[in-house]
Amino acid sequence: MLDRYDDSGRLRYTGRTTTLGAAVRHALADQLRTGDAGHPWTGRTFTAGWASWEQLSVHLVVPEVVAEVAVDLARDSAGLNEIDPGWAPEGWEIGWQRAYRLLLAHVQAGGALPAGPGDVVVQGEDLGVWIAGQVAGWDRLVPVQQYLLETVGVYPDGVGVPVVPARRSQDELWERNMTAARQFHAREGHLQVPRHHREGVDGELLGLGSFVANARRRAAKLSPERRDALNALGMRW
Repeated sequence: MLDRYDDSGRLRYTGRTTTLGAAVRHALADQLRTGDAGHPWTGRTFTAGWASWEQLSVHLVVPEVVAEVAVDLARDSAGLNEIDPGWAPEGWEIGWQRAYRLLLAHVQAGGALPAGPGDVVVQGEDLGVWIAGQVAGWDRLVPVQQYLLETVGVYPDGVGVPVVPARRSQDELWERNMTAARQFHAREGHLQVPRHHREGVDGELLGLGSFVANARRRAAKLSPERRDALNALGMRW
């Protein structure tokens, strides 16, 4: 299924593909992430086809992948605005999408959210500075932008953004998050951490929910030692 954002940032259904071959389905699946309860279409139903009453079974994903669609004519931006003002939501710059995709790739690769300016710079984009700007202007973001940021652990007022005194190596960040995981497990008796949960360790709030979710997504890439450490806490893969 395909969708677009209208000029108020609302996610709109626009169409669907024909049946995809197995190879294409597998390749596409690698680009998608499962949406959570905050997805704009949670609770919505769709029919299996035009003029059909049969309900379509859908699996909601985070609406972040841009698709190119083959059409039989092309128009400039003025023509597109005349046909559909929602093709490029007002106030949603291409630069925002670029920075978000860089942040998403960084998090999916196992990186932690930047501790501050200069902590994580990707392709010339200082992600710490960018995140600070999004948090400061949270109320000016459209709902879908807020939702996308929350899926990678960025929340209003800096909630979920780790505040640490200095830059740490990936091994140090892993051990810090594992300390939070062990603390949570000792208190709760399990490691079923809510996606947005933050665990306080020595006065520092860590995005433990994001850490566990990222570890689960990257299970195949984790070292045996790291998998064993999580398994010892009852990790559900």
